[in-house]
Amino acid sequence: MQAIDELITGQSAPIKELKNLIEIVAPSASSVLIQGETGTGKDVVANAIHAASQRNGRMVSVNCAAIPSELLESELFGHEKGSFTGADQARQGRFELANGGTLFLDEIGDMNLNLQSKLLRALESRTIQRVGGSDDIPVDFRLVCATHRNLDSYVDDGRFRADLFFRINVFPIQVPSLAERSVDVPALVDTIISQIEPHTDQEMPTFDESALGEMSRYNWPGNVRELRNIVERAVLLFSGRTVTGKEVRNNLLRLRVPSRNEEQEALWAASQDLEGISGDTDLESQSPLPHPTHYKEWFAYFDSIDLRRHLRDVEVVLIEAALEKTNGTISGAADALNLRRTTLIEKMKKLMIEKPTDS
Repeated sequence: MQAIDELITGQSAPIKELKNLIEIVAPSASSVLIQGETGTGKDVVANAIHAASQRNGRMVSVNCAAIPSELLESELFGHEKGSFTGADQARQGRFELANGGTLFLDEIGDMNLNLQSKLLRALESRTIQRVGGSDDIPVDFRLVCATHRNLDSYVDDGRFRADLFFRINVFPIQVPSLAERSVDVPALVDTIISQIEPHTDQEMPTFDESALGEMSRYNWPGNVRELRNIVERAVLLFSGRTVTGKEVRNNLLRLRVPSRNEEQEALWAASQDLEGISGDTDLESQSPLPHPTHYKEWFAYFDSIDLRRHLRDVEVVLIEAALEKTNGTISGAADALNLRRTTLIEKMKKLMIEKPTDS
């Protein structure tokens, strides 16, 4: 379990469950399919599985989406000398390099059907043939795959082989989004800073409680990868300084370099030893929009929900806010809501929302 804890940060309930699943499957030879949103750290989970497996070989990774399909076969299976133009010598593929270890195929949903057939054969026979070769080469590998695609729908659409899906989906692991494990944000920030610090001359910033609270409430559509970007941004903009919730909102989540006046105001505010509330407390206490997964446990607290009314109320609030932000400009509000202008006008009529007038 120590190897898993070293690689995966957090003690939230979803992360504890994730660690338990890794601990169960790691010592086995079963294929694992890791699924989750982009940026959740599926590659970290794969590394944790390998680290806890105690397999003697290497962990070999291949991003199936990053390599052109015409080159991916050679990358995976290797090739013999003269098998194609430029093949001046024989070369081992990733299967052979992973012999005795773990082969991690990231974004396997992007693999074409022809290669899927060859992967299925390798899984069933535990042998591979290099491109341009005819000899069967035995390989001992543990397969871990990852994707952010919905492979079930891909199977239904004929874009992914059903027999291969059942082969790789022996032990499925769903990686939680950062919004589902928001209590882990402070620990993740500390981990990211400890990873960045040895590789830069910049002095690390300090995130105060308001900053960590603001970051914990944010939706994180880019998940842990986006969080890392924000921390790196803070290192550049607030080196050696204390970062507050206001700066997280104004300068980090929306990239904007702080002005000299803002820096002076921040220093003045930090020097005040006052109790009570500041003038912009209402603004600072506002939470971003809830992540859809926040509704998952609704029925743990309530018996029912009027879904149509709730969604209508959300539409009204967002449309009115967009109109207020754009000074009543329909086109601007439509852009802010990612709607067509005509669609927004129809919604305003249906919901009886009046265009705001100049005060």
